[in-house]
Amino acid sequence: MLAESHIYFHKAADVLGLDDKIRTILLTPRRSVKVEVVIEGEDGELQTYNGYRVQHNMARGPMKGGLRYHPAMDEDHAAALANLMTWKTAVVDVPYGGAKGGIDCDPRSMSERDLFQVTTRFVEQMKEVIGPTTDIPAPDVNTNAKVMGWIMHEYSKYEGFSPGVVTGKPLDLFGSEGREAATGRGVMDVLAEALRERGRTFEEVSVAVQGFGNVGSNAARLIADRGAKIVAVADHTGGVCKEDGLDIPALVTWVAEHGGVAGFPDGEAFDSSEIITWDADVLVPAALEGAIHEDNADDVKAGLIVEGANAPTTPEAHQTLVDRDVLIVPDILANAGGVTVSYFEWAQNIQQFRWDEERVNLELDKKMSRAYQAVREVATDRGIDLRTAAFVLAITRVGKAALARVHLKSELPF
Repeated sequence: MLAESHIYFHKAADVLGLDDKIRTILLTPRRSVKVEVVIEGEDGELQTYNGYRVQHNMARGPMKGGLRYHPAMDEDHAAALANLMTWKTAVVDVPYGGAKGGIDCDPRSMSERDLFQVTTRFVEQMKEVIGPTTDIPAPDVNTNAKVMGWIMHEYSKYEGFSPGVVTGKPLDLFGSEGREAATGRGVMDVLAEALRERGRTFEEVSVAVQGFGNVGSNAARLIADRGAKIVAVADHTGGVCKEDGLDIPALVTWVAEHGGVAGFPDGEAFDSSEIITWDADVLVPAALEGAIHEDNADDVKAGLIVEGANAPTTPEAHQTLVDRDVLIVPDILANAGGVTVSYFEWAQNIQQFRWDEERVNLELDKKMSRAYQAVREVATDRGIDLRTAAFVLAITRVGKAALARVHLKSELPF
């Protein structure tokens, strides 16, 4: 994944005419930390895990990025995602750099007691390199508001009351209204901009959604609320479709009760692998990395793709789709609603002043719309696709911030 993220970076760097030294500086992480996390499990046996935090860049502010708990978590994965977070925060113009981390554990096979122990032990060993003005973790795969609350509590034991050390916390522990639906709302916002520039409305389009977790379900719900037909949804359990549009609130309730979309009675079942090539106007991949690849890109029927997941399209598939004039709203723009509202939560924590949900959503809508328009302006001016334009915009903003901190005799193209 690290190599793939670098492909997009170098393509944008070519547009900017950056030399190899500047590319290396911008790509190299500021710091990589690995710790051993050892706990005594409920069964009395010692359990050992590896914890990671890769801090990529802080030219524009404290570093920001998710914390994922997954057996496949490793330093390379953290480095790739930390890199993307630097560009994502710059695209939506929030004052952060990029970081990412996690632990190679499997929460599905752990008791809550053991998960709590792993989390607090990780914080104990990472407390010197995270903090409200240094690096601010957030939920990611297999972590949630409860885990963020544990992190805040453990960190505050050492540093004093510090709600701003993490975002995505429970509302009762200084979290923000609107945070849970933020990434899905951001997907809806950029889709609105893409439809507007094409002279279309939500009422005129059909949408297929891959993934029905937090991002996919909220995106589907909000897009349906605007009048679009969600004609197909797929997740790890299967797929369900309905030509005149699925009842998304009912599907949300079904998934909460049954653990997946499979078996939903008000629709027809299909093989979930077919969702990428579904006959719909809009495709929202909001599940897996690499879901759109060179073997299925030619069969994609949607003319507009809004990437709710991280890296759902491989570089080869991206080029195939661009050559076919498919409009792709890239992940570093489309799914940036989460980090944007994380910024709002952090700002509220620092100010000790809570915003209501209406204000959060209004500010998010403005941020996402402005970000789309800024990326579109770069794409139009330079004659490039939106993904390359997003990287060009992000690299330029990070480069300008870095240059403003130092004195250089040489001229750089920022």
